[in-house]
Amino acid sequence: MNTTVKKSVVKLAMWTGAWLLATALAAFGPKFIWDGNTLISAIFIGLNLLVGVGMIFANIHHITSLDEMMQKIQLEAMGITLGITLITGISYSLLDTANVIAQDAEISFLIIVMGLSYMTAAAIGYRKYK
Repeated sequence: MNTTVKKSVVKLAMWTGAWLLATALAAFGPKFIWDGNTLISAIFIGLNLLVGVGMIFANIHHITSLDEMMQKIQLEAMGITLGITLITGISYSLLDTANVIAQDAEISFLIIVMGLSYMTAAAIGYRKYK
């Protein structure tokens, strides 16, 4: 891995960590830190959104720092993940709205599907082009 790629990985990791922290604060802060204050919650949700945008730009920078083969693997994995998440998410939501499942559809399920599908698609891509 060259120096540019290493720097972009570190930058992406920092932005991802910051987004994770901002998400945790926005999700758990109202209950455990600021006792449901809606103004503080709105501020932290806005912060979460802004840090998320920074993470997107860090991800774009990281992908452009990769060589063509690595970019192809990443973009294929992201495309597959988008399709799987979209189809699964809509089906999951329809199951909920039609009362086919007892529990409410939760976004955490989709995040798990997204993570697993991305890791699987990337691993298959690396193996395919190795």
